[in-house]
Amino acid sequence: MACTCRRGAVLLLLSAAAATHADPSAPPTAELRLQNHLFEPSEIHIPAHTKVRLLIHNLDSTLEEFESWDLNRKKIIFGNHSATVFIGPLAPGTYRFFGEFNSKTALGRLVVQ
Repeated sequence: MACTCRRGAVLLLLSAAAATHADPSAPPTAELRLQNHLFEPSEIHIPAHTKVRLLIHNLDSTLEEFESWDLNRKKIIFGNHSATVFIGPLAPGTYRFFGEFNSKTALGRLVVQ
């Protein structure tokens, strides 16, 4: 029994260690929250000429569609779920995004520097 417990503990520690080491080739991640039909933060800064992983957390109970004509991206995000959108590499500039179903309140900008 003690041997089995030790193996389980070692596997758990190895799994935790592997999860904490980020893949150096993985793109950087920017996070965005959607709550009360508002994007927070409403402005995100990312580096120019770099592919970025945008992780969007919809904290509302209703679904929303992340949309950007500037970025040519659309993604449905169910309520209380998260989704990933890959962006770039992009030239420096400002790119607007919005929530398709709450386009008057769910507004944001991606600033590429």
